[in-house]
Amino acid sequence: MSILKDAKDLLQGAVQGAMGKAVAIAPDSWMPGGEPDPLIAMRHGHVGRPHSRIDGPLKVSGSAPFAAEFPMEGMAYASLVFSPIAKGRILEIDTTSAEAAPGVLAVMTYVNAPRISPPPVFLSGAKAAGGDDLPVMQEDVVRWNGEPVAVVLAETQEQADHARSLVHIVYEARRALIDFAEAKAAGSRTAVFMGEPLHLEIGDADKALADAPVRIDSSYSTPRHNHNAIELHAVTAAWEGDTLRIHDASQLVAHTAWSIAQMFGIDEKQVVITSPFVGGGFGGKCLWQHQVLASMAAKLAGRPVRLVLSREGVYRIVGGRSPTEQRVALGADREGRLKALVHSGTTAKTASNMMAEPFIVATKSAYASETFKLDVRAVELDMLANTFMRAPGEAVGTFALESAMDELAEALGIDPIELRMRNEPEKDPTSGLPFSSRNVTEAWRAGAQRFGWDRRDLVPRMVRDGEWLVGMGCATGTYPYYRMPGGAARITITSGGHATVDIAAHEMGMGTATAQTQVAADRLGLAMDEVTFRYGDSTLPGVVLAGGSQQTASIGAAVSAAHGALVKELLKIAGNDSPLAGLKPDEVASRDGGLCKRDEPERHETYVSILGRARQASVSVEAEAPMPLETQHWSMHSHAAMFCEVRVNTVTGEPRVSRFLGSFDCGRILNPKTATSQFRGGIIMGLGLALMEETQFDERKGRVMNPSLSEYHVPVHMDVPEIDVIWTDIPDPHTPMGARGIGEIGITGTAAAVANAIYNATGRRVRDLPITLDKLL
Repeated sequence: MSILKDAKDLLQGAVQGAMGKAVAIAPDSWMPGGEPDPLIAMRHGHVGRPHSRIDGPLKVSGSAPFAAEFPMEGMAYASLVFSPIAKGRILEIDTTSAEAAPGVLAVMTYVNAPRISPPPVFLSGAKAAGGDDLPVMQEDVVRWNGEPVAVVLAETQEQADHARSLVHIVYEARRALIDFAEAKAAGSRTAVFMGEPLHLEIGDADKALADAPVRIDSSYSTPRHNHNAIELHAVTAAWEGDTLRIHDASQLVAHTAWSIAQMFGIDEKQVVITSPFVGGGFGGKCLWQHQVLASMAAKLAGRPVRLVLSREGVYRIVGGRSPTEQRVALGADREGRLKALVHSGTTAKTASNMMAEPFIVATKSAYASETFKLDVRAVELDMLANTFMRAPGEAVGTFALESAMDELAEALGIDPIELRMRNEPEKDPTSGLPFSSRNVTEAWRAGAQRFGWDRRDLVPRMVRDGEWLVGMGCATGTYPYYRMPGGAARITITSGGHATVDIAAHEMGMGTATAQTQVAADRLGLAMDEVTFRYGDSTLPGVVLAGGSQQTASIGAAVSAAHGALVKELLKIAGNDSPLAGLKPDEVASRDGGLCKRDEPERHETYVSILGRARQASVSVEAEAPMPLETQHWSMHSHAAMFCEVRVNTVTGEPRVSRFLGSFDCGRILNPKTATSQFRGGIIMGLGLALMEETQFDERKGRVMNPSLSEYHVPVHMDVPEIDVIWTDIPDPHTPMGARGIGEIGITGTAAAVANAIYNATGRRVRDLPITLDKLL
């Protein structure tokens, strides 16, 4: 099955490659973004101002409804029983005692569960959302340690949790492949990511490395990571006749509606997913078994069902980041210019998903080198399917690459920033595409000046403050610009001049509703309080994923297309009595609550006037964004220069980050206030990656051994210093609004900046994350 998937992926990659070559050589004017978005030139509108989040009052007052807070009459509460074996069969299930417990309504197992199809696995189709393609409670087979094997339904959550302990199950365990080293010894294959093989060779990198006057060759490792959004995964599901209504915490409502419809064999319009507020996602709030199990249980019981995963439950059935073992070898001349760049290694996945940790992706465009050898190998384990986790690939890949760049700088006796500057590419070094916009050099210069980089001592272990050794480090961060197909939006303007923008997008705490209201207000020529932005509902237009830092671009392109359709419709309605009569849509712009001629703004008529004369209560249009061909025509990325100062205690080995600065080049910043929060949040997650986060995985039993925040450590306030954030604010002329993604860039490069600072402080190079005090003693 896995070999067939790989063959399909490679075929898809070949087709994409052929199309990409044609798109690359097409004229700029044929591309989306071939002409700069008119909003880029608008410098005195709502965009670019630090507006507070419009959903802030709802959240601080407790009025924002999350997935576990939707009341429904006759609600039943669910509790899951998890398998304690990694692979095998269920021989016997005894639910008698559980069913007899107070308040219990039913116990669902594979024996009595509704019959459904397996989930369509993410990336297997345009709307596929499943974390894996395994059957959900349909048979007696167990495929990972933690797989749900029973659902207890009761009148209260406490009754359900108690009855869960009364379910007795006898298993037949079978040999499982769960040891990473054993799996590597058995053989690996080239990993595939988004339809393309993770393998690239340009020139003879091995020979160039051997011939290079200066070279370093090091190995790095990163552990498993689990998702720990502050809001637990939760779902409230109810069948209303033949319609399934689900209140979810979701990053992809439209994808989830379609996928669940496929599983239950019904039309996707019969599945309604709402998700108005999400307490953090980071790649983990997609389609896992809990939404499906709640829907099945609601059908079985004939009552609405609420299922809230415990923190342990999240670790059992929601995938995370896989471990990696990476080699980075760099060869350079004595001036520091790269002759060879080798980045290779191995990661783990399952046979049931399509996600290998793509740790070489950042390396493909980071630096100019005469030769490249990039390769990711994957092994398949009997474990919970891994998944996307903030900057999948880049977060861990930049740790290895940027640590290696620091090692090369030391070997050359060159300042680490200067080394990076000398290897700044003029065009994408592996694809040959021109950059849409790349101003990382400006980010480095501004960041170095602000951080006081000139005070750094080139020699390690030279700065001391009492019993603390002090050091500085830096690293490059980078994340691609994505815009996925499927974006669509509806704009409705009433005769009172109020606009509503509808799109099946998501608000997970990053300020989507606020920033998009700013953008829509500027695009329509309205005040912000004259615009309502509606999202988080699968019945709205568009198939938009809040992932890959691409939601802002997807929404922006869709709303821009809808605005174009709106202008055409309004010109038709306006008629010959309007000052706009005779104008073509491309001659018209929106401003001051209406439309005007672009180069003759006094030829203007308000929306109120146009609709009033036509005696229409409203006008509504819907349009789809163009295909994202710009990503195959230009090399498009956000960039960052990361600066870190650490203190390491000479007595205890304790590392402390005392200062951090992120200097970003991400195009135009739509809202400085919410953007600063996004940048800082990514950096904080990067500090956790560097210093503490690690899933303890028992390679004998396949079980996660630290499924709680008391044992899986994430940064808290005392771990985080004041984080300074600056940016270039140079618009990308080829993206909607001139903006690029900011949600994931903050985590990239951060771990390497910390590791490099620790080396500068102590003279000890740690290549195995997390950097805990035992590695520094």
